Amino acid sequence: MTLSAEHLEITDKFHIHPDEFDEGTRILAAKSQRMRIELIDGRVRSRAVPDGDHGRIIQWLSRICIQHRPDLWLHPEQGLKVQEYRLGRARPDASLAPSDAFVGQGEWADPSPVLMAVEVTSYDADTDQRDRVEKPRAYAQTRIPVYLLIDRDSCEVTVFSEPDGVRYENAHTVPFGKTVALPAPLDNIVLETEQLKDWVR
Repeated sequence: MTLSAEHLEITDKFHIHPDEFDEGTRILAAKSQRMRIELIDGRVRSRAVPDGDHGRIIQWLSRICIQHRPDLWLHPEQGLKVQEYRLGRARPDASLAPSDAFVGQGEWADPSPVLMAVEVTSYDADTDQRDRVEKPRAYAQTRIPVYLLIDRDSCEVTVFSEPDGVRYENAHTVPFGKTVALPAPLDNIVLETEQLKDWVR
């Protein structure tokens, strides 16, 4: 089946096969540089390209991670194959994994080396469903050990851990300004979140 850009734009209501999704994302990439496309729960999801404050938060987190775990790297926007039973495709804002974890892989990589997926909320209408509902479920089903959500709407950081293949069994939320320690296997990384207050609207 050949997808037009118009077809892909309405598939949020329908399930789509990953091969069709990959073809459709190439079409949309050629048409627009203002969105990123993912396939979560069998449905196409789009999101706005990150703003400057969003990028600054990823820089902040990168420096913390490299200080505590120089053996790892915070890979920005690496596509991952998620939700094995649904053949999903997600593009976290960042993935913490060994520096060579994705060498030789294409746009959508094996998620098994990923120790933490990171999302920073965007100011768009789909943030609530995508980052607070669908992404935690998708990453837990993929058994990524930690999911870090930096929520610029609520000014909170939530650390999800202990995935059981369906959901994360533990979620710990703190407001910006509080200190939060990441759980195993990243239990030597501590986030001092006061500075996040500078990068919200």
